[in-house]
Amino acid sequence: MNLARVPATVRILGIDPGSQRTGVGIIDVDASGRARHVHHQPLVLLGEGAFALRLRRLLDGLAQLIDQYAPDEVAIEQVFVGRSADSALKLGQARGAAICAVVLRDLPVSEYAAREVKLAVVGTGGADKGQVQHMVAAMLGLSGRIQADAADALAIAITHAHVRATARRLGVTTQQAWSRK
Repeated sequence: MNLARVPATVRILGIDPGSQRTGVGIIDVDASGRARHVHHQPLVLLGEGAFALRLRRLLDGLAQLIDQYAPDEVAIEQVFVGRSADSALKLGQARGAAICAVVLRDLPVSEYAAREVKLAVVGTGGADKGQVQHMVAAMLGLSGRIQADAADALAIAITHAHVRATARRLGVTTQQAWSRK
């Protein structure tokens, strides 16, 4: 049996990647699984001119947040391909830049599909953005409407907190706890 020390509180950074806005949400999760809001915001990438400069802004913005808030783990949304090929490519590039910002700081990254996040937070994989915003606010005790990208990022962090708690109870990795195979 592995008796490795379990930290009393784990800080999780959730990332909802986007080529125009990337949502970030940070929560602390205690040993009992209770989540506490730390920070959320959209990183606005527009107004930088060339797309490469947006990616640079994303890298720099995430680096600054990681340095400021020192997360222990990171959860990021997987790419959803639903619009055009150009949009999917840009989203993939933004997601890649976000992952690079994280792994350059040696942080573990877990990935979740949008439907999985909605299922974990709202109870249905087909939930709309308003439902996600409402449930995130309720779960974290926040008042007012949370910006959509930031709410999605908080939802990703909450999903990871649930998955890691389940994994710990089962004595498996988060990947094994979430896998349907």
